[in-house]
Amino acid sequence: MDAAEPGIVCGRCWSRLALLGEPQCARCGHPKPAKRCTWCELLPPFVRAARSACWVHRGSGQSLVHALKYRGWHAVAHGMADRIARLPWPPDVIAERAALVPVPLARDRARERGYNQSERLAHALARAWSMPVWTDVIERTRSTATQTRLTPGERLVNVSGAFHAPVNARARLRGMHVVLVDDVVTTAATLNACAAALHAGGARITSFVTFARAPATGDR
Repeated sequence: MDAAEPGIVCGRCWSRLALLGEPQCARCGHPKPAKRCTWCELLPPFVRAARSACWVHRGSGQSLVHALKYRGWHAVAHGMADRIARLPWPPDVIAERAALVPVPLARDRARERGYNQSERLAHALARAWSMPVWTDVIERTRSTATQTRLTPGERLVNVSGAFHAPVNARARLRGMHVVLVDDVVTTAATLNACAAALHAGGARITSFVTFARAPATGDR
């Protein structure tokens, strides 16, 4: 470990993160292509903005995500949140965001893992942003297969209808702009399904934030 780097990850590992390039789309935060932003086309109209700190397919991003997700390195979430907190957002998102909402795990997966990595990340980010974490405004209605080996179409089917906002959370959600938190986004199928459930539950708008992002079709 580097003596000057706090936490359990050394400075060399953090320096190997492959950051998303510039310039970026103001809405989705994806590096801008020459013609049109295909990543924005993944997002429904009630999603205002999306941001990610690094790529998952290059650099040390995937190793850090795996350390948090599968190896029980909970403290990694603090360093991840520090990098996420530095990301620029549209002024209206900063002014309106009311709470962070971690993507929920299925009960069997939460029991097996012992924790929800998205929830750990959300709590670490909440300290940097000085805002609450709402863990009870969205639930999984059923277990789903892991998205890792599925095609984009299969991912959509896999999470369709898998989330809902409990009735007792709807008064709190009504008219709010909430920020969904996850460790990685690939096709945005899971985040979009969560956003749809929050929107149906009364949330006016949703934004997404993840530590890592997979490349989109057509990215170099």
